[in-house]
Amino acid sequence: FEVEPFSVEHKYQNMVDWDKCVDHVAGEDGECALSSCSAKEPVTVNAEPLLLDTKAKTQEVIWSYDVVFKPSPVRWSTRWDAYLNSSENAEVHWFSILNSFMVVIFLSGLVGLIMVHTLRKDFQRYERGETLEEGQEETGWKLVHGDVFRTPPRAAWLAVFIGTGVQLCVSAVILLVFACLGFLSPSNRGALMQATLFLFVFMGMFGGYTAARFFRMFKGTAWRANALWTAMLFPGTCFSVFFVVNLLIWGQKSSGAVPFTTLLAMLLMWLCISVPLVLAGAFFGYRMQPIEPPVRVNQIPRQVPNESALMGSGLRNILVGGILPFGAVFVEVFYVLSSIWLHQIYYLFGILFLVLVILLLTCSEVSIVMCYFQLCGEDYHWWWRSFFVPGSSALYLFVYAAHYFATRVHVAKASVLSAAVFFGYMSILSYAFFVVTGFVGFVSTFFFVKTIYGSIKAE
Repeated sequence: FEVEPFSVEHKYQNMVDWDKCVDHVAGEDGECALSSCSAKEPVTVNAEPLLLDTKAKTQEVIWSYDVVFKPSPVRWSTRWDAYLNSSENAEVHWFSILNSFMVVIFLSGLVGLIMVHTLRKDFQRYERGETLEEGQEETGWKLVHGDVFRTPPRAAWLAVFIGTGVQLCVSAVILLVFACLGFLSPSNRGALMQATLFLFVFMGMFGGYTAARFFRMFKGTAWRANALWTAMLFPGTCFSVFFVVNLLIWGQKSSGAVPFTTLLAMLLMWLCISVPLVLAGAFFGYRMQPIEPPVRVNQIPRQVPNESALMGSGLRNILVGGILPFGAVFVEVFYVLSSIWLHQIYYLFGILFLVLVILLLTCSEVSIVMCYFQLCGEDYHWWWRSFFVPGSSALYLFVYAAHYFATRVHVAKASVLSAAVFFGYMSILSYAFFVVTGFVGFVSTFFFVKTIYGSIKAE
């Protein structure tokens, strides 16, 4: 919109009660009529200006405003481009993307080096049918071919997290695509949140289907219970945290509390739409042909060596693996947090979509590289670690949020409610970040392991 000020000496014929005329159209219902302007004849630049009498002790000044709607040739979806082009921080976003893209190129080169130079020679030897000399033993990742697809511990929970990751990841991609196309206005935060909830609810079919597929591959039988956990674990945890935070806000009688009817509507959407869709997806997914591993699993599990010189501590590798995914997005995380907690309008959905793509690529490549080194150390327990390595970036996100709260969010130090609201919502966001990044890393590693072991002749 555009504001154009005018100085007008308003005139009226009869006595006007100005207290009753506030927020009323001039001349409406025969009241508050001004002879100098009306709804049909708005004020123009040719109107007689108001001259202030410097000698008078008091002078009547009538304030008014007109609203004129004019058609614009600019499309509604691109009206926020003016803010993008005039933003001083736009260069920071592009520099962040360039920096993250260089990280992706480095990891892609490392993955390419593994695939081309390291694995190609093994593939060529296996395809030629060369045998090992007498007394010589196999080494490296091929040595664990009989255990690499062994069912991991707590496989049912892994299937639950995989299904939830599909549901969240598909929802996030579709949401950002619609936002980039201009269907969601950045000024209307309510529409963005509603779209997020609706997409997550209706993507339950994909989550249940994927969870059931992996659950059957893990030789699970209670698919209904697994589907229910898929439908209840993540939404139930988030709803519980949200409800407790909302109770605290209710206790302070704040207007920011979510009404009970809204909470009830969210609960009904979850139980009446999302849960049945997850069960329906699991019904079809469990009846599909199970995913067959490319190599046979030995009956007796192989002993895993102690911490190898190549990999070292598993916990240390998990924490180190989460640095790169978070480092690729932490600049954009700052602006997203500012939009949420400092009431700034976020309108760079195109850049946010590019950052999401870079994040997914980084999680995928970091997980593949760490898994390859782990297999070379003859450690075949890669299932959960491929999920936790990129997922540990959520820990850095939460720590960064705590730093942001201490340095950027200006609240009273003794305000326990403000801290509870901030850390409650950020725990939900970090939890979702953990599931999405872990899912991407696991799926990428799964196809990587399936590909390399499917390309060799293992006896």
